[in-house]
Amino acid sequence: MTTISSPCVRRCCLNEQNICLGCFRTLDEICAWQQLDQQQRDLVLIEVESRRQLHLGYWNIAAS
Repeated sequence: MTTISSPCVRRCCLNEQNICLGCFRTLDEICAWQQLDQQQRDLVLIEVESRRQLHLGYWNIAAS
């Protein structure tokens, strides 16, 4: 994966599960990001993409 300094998109808004609706990281992942090594960051980004897809899928179903 590509090295990035942060997946933050500056659209921070936490949902009821403490997941940011901008970058889809959990609050714990956001707080820990700077201390994570690249392998750990890559794992977080995999989870982020999964959460993003679930979120988009929910809104596609809700709009139907």
